[in-house]
Amino acid sequence: MTGFRFSQYLPPDKSVFVTLFELFQELLVYTNGDVTEALDWLNQLDRQYQITTDEYGMGDFIQDLQDKGYLQKDEPQGPGGFVLTAKMEQSIRQSSLEQIFGKLKKAQKGDHRTKFSGTGDENSADRRSFQYGDTADQIDFGDSIKNAYINHGIGDFTLMEDDLVVVEKEYKAQTSTALMIDVSHSMILYGEDRITPAKKVAMALSEMITTRFPKDTLDILAFGNDAWPIEIKDLPYLEVGPFHTNTVAGLELAMDLLRRRKNPNKQIFMITDGKPTCIMRNGKHYKNSFGLDRIIVNKTLNLAAHCRKLGIKITTFMIARDPYLQRFVEEFTQVNQGKAFYTSLKGLGEYIFEDYERNRRRNVR
Repeated sequence: MTGFRFSQYLPPDKSVFVTLFELFQELLVYTNGDVTEALDWLNQLDRQYQITTDEYGMGDFIQDLQDKGYLQKDEPQGPGGFVLTAKMEQSIRQSSLEQIFGKLKKAQKGDHRTKFSGTGDENSADRRSFQYGDTADQIDFGDSIKNAYINHGIGDFTLMEDDLVVVEKEYKAQTSTALMIDVSHSMILYGEDRITPAKKVAMALSEMITTRFPKDTLDILAFGNDAWPIEIKDLPYLEVGPFHTNTVAGLELAMDLLRRRKNPNKQIFMITDGKPTCIMRNGKHYKNSFGLDRIIVNKTLNLAAHCRKLGIKITTFMIARDPYLQRFVEEFTQVNQGKAFYTSLKGLGEYIFEDYERNRRRNVR
């Protein structure tokens, strides 16, 4: 009998460089971009798991990183000092994108689908009569000529404006997003590293927007005792500090950044693991880490309400399961009419992508 016999597919072995490179990128996120510390950890892993071979050692790997443009010498740090290049920073973002969003389906580049028709780049099934302002590329000439024959007969062909039929396009919207990352000390308390997943999500989201939704905008900011904007290239180096959580400062900065964007669709994503514990009051930091201070909470809720009036929805990704913290987030979300996800670190990226793409209320298990 004629046919085909399929055997089990065995992927080719990764080269030593690829294996080391993937580990190195992961370590750089954990070490906040410290090349020396990451290489030291990589050496320890190599000694334990024997990743390198007699033909290819760590010295070869470091030389390849330089030759390929991932590392460059940093003279102030001495002969053995290295810093990351822009190519390496982008590679880390691409790696984060693949880890978090790698299983997603392809979508139209650059825009978000909506339920409306209008200016876009994809035809819909809807047809309508020609209106002043429509362009020639929108006209369905087949249906238009058919109308001309029906309306005027076939003896003397005449095509009038009333005969023209226009194909509707799928309208696609632009979105401006402000991503807030909590860098207060609680993000590394209790033996759990919460800042690294937050950074990876931010890098993945920024890479996704610049490649898949280039018409969208993304502003990233960190908040602790105060809030400050950060560039995409700064994400691998972001560190937790001895800070309280000034959610008000973060929201105020996010609103200011979004105010500068000439786009009606605006949203805030906030990744945090705790309650607000700090505000500016009379020119000084007012702090209280015990319980839920009503002075701090009320000011935070007032800002949530102000965002609602401005049409800015806030989606909170809460990396904590404490019941009293969840009650605060529920109150915050109700005031803003936004959304809240109580998520583990593992599922954080998927939740953020789903909400970013769909931009509507949905149930997440």
